Amino acid sequence: MNASSKLVGAMILAYTDTIMANHRKMQNRVKVLRQERGWAQAQLAERAAISRAAVSAIEMHRLTPSVEAALALAGAFDCSVEELFGLSTSSGPARAWAWSGAMEPCRYWHARLGDRTLLYPVEATPLGVSEHDGVFRDGRLVTKGHITPEETLIMACCDPAASLLAREYSRSSGFRLLVFPRSSQEALTLLGRGVIHVAGVHLSTADYGSGNANSVKARLSGGFNLLRAGRWQEGLALGPGVSVRSVRSALRADLRWVGRESGSAARQCLDELLANRPAPRRLARDHRGVAEAVRCGWADIGVCLQLVSEEAGLRFLDVREEAYDLCYAASAEADPRIRALLRVIRSAAYRALLDDLPGYESSGAGEVVSVN
Repeated sequence: MNASSKLVGAMILAYTDTIMANHRKMQNRVKVLRQERGWAQAQLAERAAISRAAVSAIEMHRLTPSVEAALALAGAFDCSVEELFGLSTSSGPARAWAWSGAMEPCRYWHARLGDRTLLYPVEATPLGVSEHDGVFRDGRLVTKGHITPEETLIMACCDPAASLLAREYSRSSGFRLLVFPRSSQEALTLLGRGVIHVAGVHLSTADYGSGNANSVKARLSGGFNLLRAGRWQEGLALGPGVSVRSVRSALRADLRWVGRESGSAARQCLDELLANRPAPRRLARDHRGVAEAVRCGWADIGVCLQLVSEEAGLRFLDVREEAYDLCYAASAEADPRIRALLRVIRSAAYRALLDDLPGYESSGAGEVVSVN
């Protein structure tokens, strides 16, 4: 037996002794690494040339691996035996995909939520292309970035100005804010699953202040806080050839509408406007999608925020003012990343940025309401 095998043998003996004595915890990352790679036990068994029953028993701590099995498993994972079975006071946070959709190769971001580190497939965000934290390739996760999971805050919302918040948050706090474009209801669903820190919600008009709280109660029950992020104007973006001058005349006119997906506040507004009329067949994913459809002539009219309508050079008719809130778990209020978010929303610098945007208003920004 060579020196390397003797060392591995000594580690395995130490592993056995610690289990028997229950003195120090020996880490066993076989199951964690297998699940990270999306392998079934049979696939790992084939790669390591051991039985599936042996893989199962090792994962459940019912079988201490032999020197040969430990080397084979480490080879299958392309890691050292120390990484797989080394001494540790804790096994470290588990890593898992936040949602499905990861393909190989796949760039990913990571963030710590509770006792888990979640991985997020890279997608288009309001900030454009952002540096990724690693790549999933050939069944392996390869970390590349320099930002740790503990430095990352994950938000899902449909705010087209979320990039301003993300930049100010990064500049003033040193943390990173990743924003995933999702409707209000989609964001609340992700928050309820525990895979994001913050959900942007605008499911009420500004003069019906409890609407967002009622929506959170209906979907998540209690134990959450709502941080007021501001107010904005939602209404109708009109194509260049549309001559209507009021919302009422727009509803009477024979116009091609572009809609929004079910669960979005814009769809809620559209359904109220159209009453019993059929919803549009053409749907846009977000506010900018509506404005782009109208600007390019694919539709004559659609519901979106004033900001994106003006960005697209379109005429805009006000329909309603909405309260925009950021929802997070009350149990996370001591998290440094959440505390930093509150400071940014309440800062004079951010409020000034918000007030300069068409249709936005910072009135009430920073107020927190508990949802129990």
